Amino acid sequence: MLPASAAIVEVGPRDGLQNEAASLGAPDKVRLIEALVAAGLGRIEIGSFVKREWIPQLADTDEVARRLPRAPGVTYSALVPNRHGLERALEAGLGEVAVFLSASETHNQKNANKSIDASLEVFADIVPAARARGVAVRGYLSTVWGCPYEGHVPPEQSLRISRALRNLGVGEISLGDTIGVGNPLQTRRILETFFAGGFQPRELALHMHDTHGMALANCLVGLEMGIATFDASVGGTGGCPYAPGAAGNLATEDLASMLQGMGIRTSIDLDKLLDAGRLAQELIGRRLPGRRLQAAIGAASRAMRSEAQTT
Repeated sequence: MLPASAAIVEVGPRDGLQNEAASLGAPDKVRLIEALVAAGLGRIEIGSFVKREWIPQLADTDEVARRLPRAPGVTYSALVPNRHGLERALEAGLGEVAVFLSASETHNQKNANKSIDASLEVFADIVPAARARGVAVRGYLSTVWGCPYEGHVPPEQSLRISRALRNLGVGEISLGDTIGVGNPLQTRRILETFFAGGFQPRELALHMHDTHGMALANCLVGLEMGIATFDASVGGTGGCPYAPGAAGNLATEDLASMLQGMGIRTSIDLDKLLDAGRLAQELIGRRLPGRRLQAAIGAASRAMRSEAQTT
């Protein structure tokens, strides 16, 4: 049975921009975030409080946080790799922080420069400290569907790590197909493993990349199994700097359009979301892969040509 409503977590200002060649300044990032807020997105990831040299595109997250539009019902979040990053996020007044690790050891070493167990030790300090300050904690688990270095990742391995995150106090775990290799049957089996292992659908989100064009199909399986929270990136921006060959995230407009067409409620105004996608494309300076966005741009262009011909 499909859920009556679904939530989209917008990760474009972080996961989208971190792998773009263009490096936007804080004012442009805030313009994009303002457009996303206007489109009705209520959960927006604005950046990452990591060392500047790790992800130069996100080096100004502190400044972006200071400039954020404060809107009722909107929660801003950011990645925090350690206690120092958490303190920066708390100082910025964010309502949510996110910790991140991988389901495969090699990718975790590449992405976080430590083992999975060492990452969990760090989170044992971060998560309780954040919760004590009334800040929600989200957990990202990458490479659940496959690793660019190790290949297949057993679902039981992802389940073990997710249980450890939940035991630390992480309230929501976003399962990531970091390199976009998942298929619908695999998605069903992964979720079945999690549900059999004691997780409820409300505790999980799906974070799909679209390398093989399967992101929406995988989300549909999630919906059919009760998942109602999905990550997406405006225009389909992004990828992963530590996952060679990974394509962009699932485009927010594509997901919102599918949900709307299926009669599943969201908070999103699709027309305003497409405006945000056009802005993202303009700021980044390249054609973005979002299919719904490009269809809207193409339709507007044809309408303009038709009008010019009739006058």
